[in-house]
Amino acid sequence: MKLGLAIRELHRSERKLALDLTSLSSRHKADHEIHHVARDLAVWSQSHVRELAQVGRAYGLDLNDEPRTEGRTAQVQEKLSDLLGRRPEPGLMLLMDLRHLHRVAAGVSLDWELLAQGAQATRDAVLSTMSRRCHPQTLRQLRWANAHLKVLAPQVLAS
Repeated sequence: MKLGLAIRELHRSERKLALDLTSLSSRHKADHEIHHVARDLAVWSQSHVRELAQVGRAYGLDLNDEPRTEGRTAQVQEKLSDLLGRRPEPGLMLLMDLRHLHRVAAGVSLDWELLAQGAQATRDAVLSTMSRRCHPQTLRQLRWANAHLKVLAPQVLAS
């Protein structure tokens, strides 16, 4: 079975998504909605990382159960966000960051779908249940990024 590979890749992807969400939050601290909601959404990925590490043990995997939550530059990013405030330039940076986040979340969603299909094929009830519980949260992260892209793009690109 190759489910271990799928679990490992999903674990890596969720760790990246958790880090990207917390980095987005730090970089755009001046935008309070982005800052706080991104932190809240990161908690889901952090929880997924822990669950995947635990489930991975049954497949002989030794995955880190600690999510990467802060990049090395988080404090610098927060300070830069405070200094730039709501100038027009951060809008373009936010658009770029949300675009990147959308792509990462879409990849994580695809990984959940693959794991769910593999779990169904092998009749693994634990993985199936976990996929049904976690995948909707990833879809919500994806929809959040998409909604903000739709609102922000016209404002930034037409200015």
